[in-house]
Amino acid sequence: MGYAIVWLVNTILSLMTWAIILSAILSWLFAFDVINHRNRFVNQLAGFLDSLTGPILAPFRRFIPPLGGLDISPIVAILTIQFLGILFNRTSAPFLIGVLG
Repeated sequence: MGYAIVWLVNTILSLMTWAIILSAILSWLFAFDVINHRNRFVNQLAGFLDSLTGPILAPFRRFIPPLGGLDISPIVAILTIQFLGILFNRTSAPFLIGVLG
């Protein structure tokens, strides 16, 4: 059971990282007019990714101003997620595996 919980937490953290990366790439594609919002699938995908990553990025955007029009909050959020993953794997994961097996 402990291995399953550790796997689930690591998978969720990985999916959050990929969602932030995809959201950032999609926003760049919109900014450079490679794709547009008139495409229904792209618009729905952008809305889904924004609703998924918005609550994660909002605290970082409050404290980190854009640097020359470049939003670096996704980079800081990914670094924070990676830090939390390492912290979880080094501290809580051995305990969960030891207790729950």
